[in-house]
Amino acid sequence: MKIKSHIPNTVTLLNLLSGLIGIVWVLNGNIISGAYFILLAAFFDFIDGFAARMLKVQSEIGKQLDSLADMVSFGVLPGFILFSMAEVNSKIEWLPYCTLVLPLFSALRLAKFNIDTRQSDRFIGVPTPAAALFVSTLPHFAIQWVQAGTIITSPFVLVGIAFGLSLLLVSEIPLIALKFKSFDFSSNLYRYLLISISVVLFLSLGLAGFPLIILAYIGLSMVENATQRK
Repeated sequence: MKIKSHIPNTVTLLNLLSGLIGIVWVLNGNIISGAYFILLAAFFDFIDGFAARMLKVQSEIGKQLDSLADMVSFGVLPGFILFSMAEVNSKIEWLPYCTLVLPLFSALRLAKFNIDTRQSDRFIGVPTPAAALFVSTLPHFAIQWVQAGTIITSPFVLVGIAFGLSLLLVSEIPLIALKFKSFDFSSNLYRYLLISISVVLFLSLGLAGFPLIILAYIGLSMVENATQRK
């Protein structure tokens, strides 16, 4: 077997390794450092698909391995982050465990994605990496805006975030995919808007802007769907 056929799967395993290391950091009490590994995993998740297409070595085992790696990096790790954040301030012993609904629905989302043929040109429901990026950058958002951060880090709000993201993962909402068939402005209006908003938020707020970028992503997708139905 040619060496190049192993390259995408090796990158996928680096995605998985990033998730595992992130979990270790979170369990050791360093939530922010652990959350950084979601960003690293997202980078490897992008690279493995790109490498498979470029090298023309896409395979069924690569597809399944990618889902298994995503389950750890974008399902289990974000669940541990929310759990750890909720556990710090919770006076109700069982409440933080409710945040673990996110890994459960992440697994369901990934299983549905593998058999859903409708998602070739756009996503149906929020992708697991997007939900994970939202969670991983919540601590940065809370630090940037202390007053809002106090509300966000409330255990009940964190549980609400976990349930909200879980529903969005398996929702039937068509979402913008950054796949350009042409660069015509009118047919790609919402893609260009999303890119522009994302660049502005990231340059002005850094990682603290990512939760707002994810919300903008969902909001613009819903507006686009509404305008297309008219």
